[in-house]
Amino acid sequence: PGTSARELLDALRGDPRVRAVVPVGRLSLRAAPNDPALSQPDGTPGTPPGTVVQWPYAREGLDRLWDISHGDAALVGVIDTGASGDHPDLAGKIQGGVDQNGDDGFPPTIDINGHGTHVASLACGAAGNGVGIAGAGGNCRLLVERTDLTTASVAASIIDATNRGVQAINLSLGGDGGRPPDPAFVSAIDYAYQHQVVVVAAASDFADTDQGQPASLLQPTGTGPDLGSPQIKGLSVTAATFGEAPSGGGVGSQISLAAFGSFNPFDAGGGGPHGLIGAFPPPTLAREQIDFSTFPPRAPCGCRTSLGGDNRYGYLQGTSMATPQVAAVAAVVRTINPLLSAAEVIRLLKETARRPTGVGWTPGLGWGILDGGAVADVARRIDRQAPTSRLRAPRVTKAKRFTLRWSGGDPPGAPALVPSGIAFFDVYASRDGKRLHRIGHTASRRMRFSGRKGSRYRFFLVATDRAGNREARSSKPKTTTRVVSPKRKARRR
Repeated sequence: PGTSARELLDALRGDPRVRAVVPVGRLSLRAAPNDPALSQPDGTPGTPPGTVVQWPYAREGLDRLWDISHGDAALVGVIDTGASGDHPDLAGKIQGGVDQNGDDGFPPTIDINGHGTHVASLACGAAGNGVGIAGAGGNCRLLVERTDLTTASVAASIIDATNRGVQAINLSLGGDGGRPPDPAFVSAIDYAYQHQVVVVAAASDFADTDQGQPASLLQPTGTGPDLGSPQIKGLSVTAATFGEAPSGGGVGSQISLAAFGSFNPFDAGGGGPHGLIGAFPPPTLAREQIDFSTFPPRAPCGCRTSLGGDNRYGYLQGTSMATPQVAAVAAVVRTINPLLSAAEVIRLLKETARRPTGVGWTPGLGWGILDGGAVADVARRIDRQAPTSRLRAPRVTKAKRFTLRWSGGDPPGAPALVPSGIAFFDVYASRDGKRLHRIGHTASRRMRFSGRKGSRYRFFLVATDRAGNREARSSKPKTTTRVVSPKRKARRR
């Protein structure tokens, strides 16, 4: 009586006769997102039968990720060419935006290139709205920083996005390798990292070993196979194909991990779609026209397609398409377990990546292909929250021996987290203001205590959970007990 469900749970877990105990919960029917791209077969010639339009979804464990969190609290900073704010898969998803491109005066919700809209949709395209596609981060929101691609603009965007509270930043852009570190990039990346933002950048779209900045600053040369290098400040992402092989993009010791970015290797023949499907601005974009500025003139991209009768979708391929999927998952993981640092999330994404070859790090895919479900499941079981406790004892007693009773709880700290449960309690006592000493170290919830008559005792209690988190000992006692002598009856004369 008087025990809460959490206290009962902890008590039973501490009983050696009990094999396992969990509170009874209610299950729910699986609510598969109803976005057409997740179920509609891709009819492109050369695509294996049964392949859906948005085939990376299940193969990157996003269905399992969304069983743990829909990503409602996640905010992803997308530094790119802007994003079409009126697209049905982005409408209502853009929490804010800044125009860091002073050349044309367009707002961040206008994208005349198409690249930024595509990237933003792969990160946080509306899931479950019955149209189009679903972004990797489910219900995550977007902060759009529209850049002119100068290092100054990108660096300013990184700092601004950090200040606006993003959990992750996507950089589907980069420069040529071989250049000395740009001080603006270095400072901006350090600033984001110190503020626990996971910065994710695209590796080269060619089989280069120097990925260029900013990717090479996030995962410097030689650090790819080293999970614990202090030089690591983020993730450098290369692309994998439908066949789970390197796409032909960046390779080598600056590669962190991969995500799907193309159906076939870049510029390879064969069937199948020409990249990953994503949102596109309304027609027509410059990339869809003949470019007479080159010799020979460059043909139109042929990338636009329709989905559910809406022609505001397109196929693009490259590391730019792989990167936002990783950034979105990183942001969701940061909200699943807010006590994890950026460095810990970076490491978890690598450790949980799926390895097609069965080995660890490789030059072609880094630590493997993104697995959103695996990283979320590991993150939710990392307990960093200290437990709490309460102690009860008689305030005044005539008996020298009396019982101390206590209870404790191990709060999860966030809705999706799994607490480890209390392992033991340390009980401390002080008599008449003297030095405190420990009188018990136990998993029990009570103990008998022997005191001295005429003394006053202060009792303290500290709980420790199975993850090693220890409750801070308060400067004030949990309870105080005074042992008094019984009053003697007056003798008759």
